Amino acid sequence: MEINLRQIVKTNARQYGMFIAFLVVILFFTVLTGGILLSPLNVTNIILQNSYILIIAVGMLPLILIGKFDISVGSVMGFVGGVAAQLIVKSHMPFVPVLLISLGIGAIIGLWQGLWVAYIGVPAFVTTLSGMLIFRGLTIVVLDGRSIGPFSDTFKALSSSYLPDFFGAGRIHLTTLLIGILVCVFIFFNIFKTRRANQKYGFDIMPFAFDLAKAIIISAGVLVLTYFFVMYKGLPTVMILIAALIIIYSFITGNTVIGRRLYAQGGNEKAAQLSGIRTKLISVVTFVNLGVLAALAGLVFAARLNAGTPKAGTGVEMDAIAACFVGGASAAGGEGTIIGAIIGALIMGVINNGMSIMGISIDWQQAIKGLILLFAVAFDVYSKSRK
Repeated sequence: MEINLRQIVKTNARQYGMFIAFLVVILFFTVLTGGILLSPLNVTNIILQNSYILIIAVGMLPLILIGKFDISVGSVMGFVGGVAAQLIVKSHMPFVPVLLISLGIGAIIGLWQGLWVAYIGVPAFVTTLSGMLIFRGLTIVVLDGRSIGPFSDTFKALSSSYLPDFFGAGRIHLTTLLIGILVCVFIFFNIFKTRRANQKYGFDIMPFAFDLAKAIIISAGVLVLTYFFVMYKGLPTVMILIAALIIIYSFITGNTVIGRRLYAQGGNEKAAQLSGIRTKLISVVTFVNLGVLAALAGLVFAARLNAGTPKAGTGVEMDAIAACFVGGASAAGGEGTIIGAIIGALIMGVINNGMSIMGISIDWQQAIKGLILLFAVAFDVYSKSRK
């Protein structure tokens, strides 16, 4: 049975509002910056400058879904980046072992914090506040209070390399263009494959015109982003990593048993326990997952700076949490999507970049981001009170 337009708008009001807000922010700063915001170089820089926040947001969203959050991720990033700097610069260790060791450290940190929260009963805020202090201090110890670098070219490629153009066409990066077109084909295929499956099993479906418009709009967005990459140096390597994470985690949260359990636990943890869901184990797994992605983000951040620094990751946790809330996640848990968190992170990134181009000082930028976070959560509270 087809859903009418009124039901569609009512059910997806927050998601549509988020996309509209994203477009409004882009248009607003495009006008104020005289078009600089949407230059190919600047669009690529926005992706590269916010790559580690996008990675953290992907890991933070599952934790927020179960009604918790982690304010230690910035410190974990700095600590892992410091350890990687010591291993690469001082011990001359190859990239792959450093990558595995770093991700292992992130998993151990996540396990440590998850056990305190799930099985000891220490609130997540207190546990991760403790972690923030512990790992910020250990970062200074590991680095001896100074920056360590530079890194090898292989390590730096993690955040500064671009996909080579296998067709070698010159100014236009044909490989990136081909990837963008293939992604659009996949979007159309996936949307209409899902539609056919829903029809087959008797589920409610959107009007055909709506699904077609959805496929066209999303594909148009992909092609616009592809254009910016094509006209600069091509597709950044880190963008491929982020795209893979988005696809994997969107599938996990939207199409798997563990994804449904995340939403169930965030909606009502007691009811989830009574229905047989092992909520403590899920809490530990989400902390471990975030620890691994925080470690990965720490490596990307260190590679971008070309050094491990004691201040690395400062404030990143707030940007990631804000990205999830701005992207439609509920502060109470049980609501939110990976795509929403990514859009939220990009909104914050565009705002940061636009204000920087306009010459607005960092203190005003922090104040404005704080207000945005407050309004996003207030909107969530207001929406729930209307139900």
